[in-house]
Amino acid sequence: MVSHDPTYPLFPIASFLSFLLALVPLPWHAQAWNSGTCAFMIWTAVANLNLFVNSLIWKGNVRNPAPVWCDISAKLYIGVSLGIPAAVLCISRRLYCLLALQATSLTRADKRKMVAIDICIAIGIPVIGMVLHYVIQGHRFNILEDIGCYPSVYNVTLAYPLYLMWAPLLALVSLVYSVLTLRSFYLRRVQFAQLVSSTSGMSVSRYLRLMVLACVDIMFNLPLGILVIWIGGRGMGPDPWLSWEDTHYGFSRVDKFPAKLWRLDPMYEVSIELTRWLPVFCSFLFFALFGFAEEARKNYRKAFWRVASVFGIKPRPASPKAPKSLLPRYAICIIP
Repeated sequence: MVSHDPTYPLFPIASFLSFLLALVPLPWHAQAWNSGTCAFMIWTAVANLNLFVNSLIWKGNVRNPAPVWCDISAKLYIGVSLGIPAAVLCISRRLYCLLALQATSLTRADKRKMVAIDICIAIGIPVIGMVLHYVIQGHRFNILEDIGCYPSVYNVTLAYPLYLMWAPLLALVSLVYSVLTLRSFYLRRVQFAQLVSSTSGMSVSRYLRLMVLACVDIMFNLPLGILVIWIGGRGMGPDPWLSWEDTHYGFSRVDKFPAKLWRLDPMYEVSIELTRWLPVFCSFLFFALFGFAEEARKNYRKAFWRVASVFGIKPRPASPKAPKSLLPRYAICIIP
């Protein structure tokens, strides 16, 4: 099999590593009730696993050996394309609420309410998007050489409010929350550290890293969503939506596109490549921000010694420290 993908085998390697890296910080973020952050990690991991499998099976071919997998995979594309920006919206919203909150602390009931809202946004919106996609799904799915299963979106006017507008709209709302967060940060910068730690137990370092994550993702998701809409509107633009029967005529067919064909349009090729590389970038960005933090290193040490204890290896006990009252007051003068 000859692959026309210039990034092979870099992409499958990067996507599999991204799948693993996205899940590494999940346990301690789940313990801290960071539901938006957990949703971001889960959607990113799902996206990378899906992309990894497809990049291997459809390397240099457009065969259809696993139609059921393609049904699932194509729907996951829809879910991920909405799930990641929805999770970023949850993060942006949470950051704004924590900084603008007037209360001195969050009760357990408050945390449960925030988690419930995050789940409705980060899970509910993608699920609704996957269901509504069926309305403008022209046929079963597409197969793109070197890419794999890809969702079919019939380019009709109804496709824009039902699916194509959602991702840039979510990114735009996240952008508004981020601007409001920066404004609140500027107005309350003096008591920022005390406010963040008292309202949520969140460290200032984690708060700032989440701000960076949200802002960078918005910078990529918003232009990508606009680019997809612009590509769909080129030329004669979308066709009018006539009826359910017209849209779903010959629904069971599978369209197959060799790489030489779908790469003929440079803008379409750019949108496809950006769509599959963005989850990889998101995963590496997240791990760069959270994979080396103090809380991460602490959990790495716990995991290491937990595994090492299976083989009878235990950490060396810490040497007892002398009470401060017994230490010589003039030690700096005594030590030569």
